[in-house]
Amino acid sequence: MNVYIIAEAGVNHNGSIDIAKKMVDEAKEAGVDCIKFQTFVSKNIVSKNTNKAEYQKQQTYVNESQLDMLKKLELSFDEFVQLNEYCRKKEIEFLSTAFDFDSIDFLDSLNMKRWKIPSGEITNLPLLIKIARFGKPVILSTGMSTMEDIRAAVKALTENGSGDITVLHCTTEYPTPYEDVNLRAMNTIQDEFNLSIGYSDHTKGIEISIAAVAKGATVIEKHFTLDRNMEGPDHKASLDPGELKAMVIAIRNVEIAIGSSEKKPAESEKKNIEIARKSIIAKRNILKGERFTEENLTMKRPGNGISPMRWFEVIGQSATRDFEEDELIEI
Repeated sequence: MNVYIIAEAGVNHNGSIDIAKKMVDEAKEAGVDCIKFQTFVSKNIVSKNTNKAEYQKQQTYVNESQLDMLKKLELSFDEFVQLNEYCRKKEIEFLSTAFDFDSIDFLDSLNMKRWKIPSGEITNLPLLIKIARFGKPVILSTGMSTMEDIRAAVKALTENGSGDITVLHCTTEYPTPYEDVNLRAMNTIQDEFNLSIGYSDHTKGIEISIAAVAKGATVIEKHFTLDRNMEGPDHKASLDPGELKAMVIAIRNVEIAIGSSEKKPAESEKKNIEIARKSIIAKRNILKGERFTEENLTMKRPGNGISPMRWFEVIGQSATRDFEEDELIEI
């Protein structure tokens, strides 16, 4: 199964449907499977006195509340209808994360193939239950979570009818320091739950996503932007379109290279066996009847004769004919 790559547009459209559509174009050009947005009604998800995260303060106006910031980043339901249709036209899957019940009901009307639950909602039991009851596949991010948080969320989803669940390891910091990635935790999650795993990547660059694929991730989610210099909370921790395309190419190469667990000569290398390996060879001219010894035998290429693994089987036998120097030995 190919790795499912999500280009996380998030709120990097800065509240502009035109920018959002350009992001759809760039995601399609990069070759991802899906572009994901965030659907919310600001007043439904944050109270008026809520502070912004430190990374949000660094990238936006300092003297505004989180509510004021989110209002500027909010697209209307009508605009999401347009985006969904635009994605269908461009033949790329539309996906959006819902942060409140009104947004869930709206996104359900768009008949998305799957649901994405963000890290901040993993402890929101009513939201988990509502999404699970649609019976569709769910991708669950686990930033800021303990294993107990994940157990409770998976239990809620499973018991309420969720479809297939994929759990994404994640660190909710933008950008995530490499020392906080802890990529091995992704496999810890897989070992306990026996579910598909993936990685939601907030690090700079593309190498951690590629490493996650090599460690078994079936889903990769990565923020991208048209321009990292744009104002907004997530642009600095996002890939530009060229980097997104490079990540997709690298992931596709890695998933091909992973192959199967069977160790055997690859078709492409079989032709090199004879050239690279050695055979038992006459070290000097050997007369018929002469015994083979370490003084008159050696190991040289090519490898189409008797393998040196049979060295001690050959030593002590008598030559059945004359052999010239560098000739393959026969017994």
